[in-house]
Amino acid sequence: MIFIQKFKRFLGWRSAPKPHITLNDEYYGHLAPFRLPFILTVLTMLIGTMGYMLIDDFPLMDAIYQTGITFTTVGFGEQRPLSDMGRIFTISLIIFGFVVFSIAVGIIAEVIKKGEFQKTVKERKMLYEIARLKHHFVVCYHNEFTIQVTKQLRENHIPFVVVDPREDMENIAKKYHYPYFVSAEPHTEVGILKSHLSSAKGVITLADNVADNIATIASARLYEREIVRGRKYLIIANAKNQEDDQKLLKLGANKVVTATKLMAQRINAMAARPDMENLLQEFLYKKDTPLDMEEAKVSKTSWLVLKKIKVARFRDIANVTIIGIRQKDDQFIPMPKGDTIIMPESKLLLIGTGEGIRKAKKIIRKKVKPEELKFV
Repeated sequence: MIFIQKFKRFLGWRSAPKPHITLNDEYYGHLAPFRLPFILTVLTMLIGTMGYMLIDDFPLMDAIYQTGITFTTVGFGEQRPLSDMGRIFTISLIIFGFVVFSIAVGIIAEVIKKGEFQKTVKERKMLYEIARLKHHFVVCYHNEFTIQVTKQLRENHIPFVVVDPREDMENIAKKYHYPYFVSAEPHTEVGILKSHLSSAKGVITLADNVADNIATIASARLYEREIVRGRKYLIIANAKNQEDDQKLLKLGANKVVTATKLMAQRINAMAARPDMENLLQEFLYKKDTPLDMEEAKVSKTSWLVLKKIKVARFRDIANVTIIGIRQKDDQFIPMPKGDTIIMPESKLLLIGTGEGIRKAKKIIRKKVKPEELKFV
């Protein structure tokens, strides 16, 4: 086993990811009723083979074949001449085979009628598909907010899993085009493990009441401490009023969206700068667009620390512009000049193409000055 593991590691062999909950116990539990007809079938084949060998002195393979065609009543006839005792034994074998066959058909019909086996098979398959997701969002609770949020996630090709305790989640998922769903309470261990939160980018909790949002946020943060991760979950929640907004932020949410406040801000933006709002809607609120805007954090080990902005030469290298700097103390510097010093753990607000921003982030993460900047 050790040699095989080392050989796989040498070849770079990657095993398929498995869900934290595989439903194997439930899966095999549904197959338990089939044990009786299976045992009876094996016993019948064993007794029939021994009977033909003892009664009419059949060779082993002829005895097995004669038992099989007799037990299944296919009617191929006798492989060898049978004695009267052998024929009586054959009639008994046919009757017993018919009884076993009837029991098996009844059990199969009962299992199919209940539908639990098919449901478990579908859920098990989905859990394996969810386990393959990387940097997805776990969207908690189905409601009108969820329908609109998941629509935007699909348009931007962002993977997500909807988690809700409703029993009819399969029908809801088909209606609203949820590719993956889990029928469980989001804050429970089952909901967390089935949605494969360990590989998720973050949680979007959109419950109708603040108590459910609080429970989901607390569970996500506790689970975050139990697993080895280089970064924290991004948790976004909704709130009905300013008081709930502050509660959720204090409890661990990164962002809280209040519907009335957000609507007021959008209306004011449309009224004050209608053309600018259309521009933002077209270029910044969508993922696959020519223009993008993102924040890039400058770590303590980055080569850009305590360097001037103009040294980065993002405009020349990646066609990206720094339009703002957010310092560690949350002080924001809009449209910084080229002589502005980049402090450790500050965040650079970048605007440019998606590919250019990715290139700029790669440059920021380097610990030494990149070679390409030496020739610019």
